[in-house]
Amino acid sequence: MSLKRFSGIALLIAILLECIVFASLSDSFLTTGNLVNIAVKNADIAILAVGMTLVILTGGIDLGIGSVIALCGITAALITGVTGSATIGFLAAVSLATIFGVFNGTLVAFFKMPPFVVTLAVLTIARGLAFIVSEGRSIGNLGTEFGAIGQANFVGIPLTVMIASLALLVGWFILNHTKFGRHVYAIGGNPDAAFLAGINVKKNVLAVYVLNGLLTGIAAIVLASRLGAGVPNSGEQYELDVIAAVVVGGTSLTGGKGGVFQTLLGTIFIGILNNGLNLAGIDPYLQKIALGVVILSAVLLDRFGK
Repeated sequence: MSLKRFSGIALLIAILLECIVFASLSDSFLTTGNLVNIAVKNADIAILAVGMTLVILTGGIDLGIGSVIALCGITAALITGVTGSATIGFLAAVSLATIFGVFNGTLVAFFKMPPFVVTLAVLTIARGLAFIVSEGRSIGNLGTEFGAIGQANFVGIPLTVMIASLALLVGWFILNHTKFGRHVYAIGGNPDAAFLAGINVKKNVLAVYVLNGLLTGIAAIVLASRLGAGVPNSGEQYELDVIAAVVVGGTSLTGGKGGVFQTLLGTIFIGILNNGLNLAGIDPYLQKIALGVVILSAVLLDRFGK
């Protein structure tokens, strides 16, 4: 049995054990309403995790996604308020997030700046801009169109879950059935060897960060629509949940190993963990410790795997 298949089975078992434990701690855990709630609340995390998987596979990281989500949500709300059109507001939000992706990718790929430093700077810049532009307050009362994405259902399935599923499917297809996907793995495995093999490393790394920015914009729309407002402190610590989902799913922080299906399992694991701890009445600070322990354990297992 391959290590990849073994890790996937191990994670499925871990998810099953989670469900058993939390079901024993709370009668509400396995209710239909709560399971739907888990899916809806983690739809934006899943979308972000697709982009983060691509970034980490190249050996990069993006710490700024939570702050960019907040700024894009504020942007969508402000422009919707001015134009009266949520569509224009959402397009502006996605465009802004994509611009951040271009900015990150350019500095990482062409200026050889460490992605940790670049995206850490974006984390603080975007969060500061979100509070300045919004004057530190939520921007709501935007009409039913703004909240339509977050509230809509088709054949009983929340639209946000369908959007997340589509993002996961597209990400899986890109990595497994396109030349670009093969290049992403090659760059993460050994960028020098990829360059010598004729792969345009700079161009592909830039494309990865641009895609990540685009997906961040889509996640911002999903979150802002679900909240029904632009909230300057939304998306706080999202980067931790997203990175945790990707790493727990088996994607190596050193790049070159992992995939979207594993990321989906990691997202489910983290989503159930957060929800189950809340229902069990665990202290929020202890929940942070639990998440940290999970991340450290996943990275340690990755090192042992190597």
